[in-house]
Order: sequence, then C-alpha cells, then structure tokens
Amino acid sequence: MIGFVRGRLIAKHPPQLLVDVGGVGYELEAPMSTFYGLPGVGSEVALHTHLVVREDAHILFGFASERERRLFRELLKVSNVGPKLALALLSGMSVDNFLLCIEAEDADTLVRIPGVGRKTAERLLIEMRDRVKNLGGPAIAGSVTGAAPQPGTDAQSEAFGALVALGYKPAEVTRLLKAVDPSVQTTEELIRQALKAAVAQ
Repeated sequence: MIGFVRGRLIAKHPPQLLVDVGGVGYELEAPMSTFYGLPGVGSEVALHTHLVVREDAHILFGFASERERRLFRELLKVSNVGPKLALALLSGMSVDNFLLCIEAEDADTLVRIPGVGRKTAERLLIEMRDRVKNLGGPAIAGSVTGAAPQPGTDAQSEAFGALVALGYKPAEVTRLLKAVDPSVQTTEELIRQALKAAVAQ
C-alpha cells in the first residue's frame, strides 16, 4: 500500500494530478478540497494517499490531510459508495460540513452532490453516524506545501472538465460556471465557487 508521496508537482488538471517522486511520475486523483491548496506546478508537494485496486486498474488517490483520507476510507465502507462518489462528496463539502450534515441528519444538503440520490443520502446518514466519531475534533493541518495556485492557461475549460468528472451534467456545469464572478481567473476558484453555488441551490 502506498500511504504517502512527496515530490515535485508536474501537472494538475482537476481531479487528476501528476507528481514526480524520484524520477517516477505518480498519477493521482484528488478531491477539490485538496486542489484548492496545491502549490504551483514545479513546486514540492506532499500528499497522503489511498490506493484502490480494481480488476482493470490501480487508482491512487491523494489528500491534503490525514483527516480527508480517513473520511474517504470510511465512505468507501458504505454500501454502494465507490471512489468516484466519495471523491465527489469530499469535493462538494469540507470534512467538517459533512460531519454537520450527519449530525443534523441533513439529507437535503447531501442530495445536492452529484451522484447522491435520496436513498444514498439516507444510507450515508445511517451508516456514517457511528463512523464519524473517528473524525471528530479540530481539523488536522494539511501536508500540502508551497505557494498559491497559479492561473491555468484555460481555466474555464479545466473547470468544466473537472466538474463533469465529478459527476455534474455538462448543461448544469455550463449554468454553474456562467454564474461565477467573471473576475475569477484560476481553475481552483472557478470550481470552488461553482460547487458552492451547486450545494446552495
């Protein structure tokens, strides 16, 4: 099991990123909560990881904090929740906001995440009720290091692709991005505002 990687950030195209670790390029998928804090390309980055092994692929997931990774792993234990849906949940809300939803039994907020239907939301409320106790307390500081994210060459296109990859329909992505403040220039901020608008609906 690969539990941690540290190296130079080669590329970031949400939700995928590429990290050079001693001359070996590791492809990872990460939630937007991690992307928001990534340094610019070429900087050093350190991420907690979780490896998902399938018959057709080995997929490495990266997280800025151990707390995010723990929630991801707990989500995978829930019936009918796979890595893609777990990634969407972590992208749509912070760990603390997810815990608040569980404690308040707030299914309405959960169903605003793409891929989460009413039955899945209710299952999450039931099955995560006891598991979230392991995630309580103050947030653990992330391991991401470096400067602020740099603007992408085509932030709108990258944001569009990332939101579609997270499960949103293209027409809905177009609508969400049109509602974002035109002054926003970075991919990460475009996605952040679009996700915020989606959950607030």
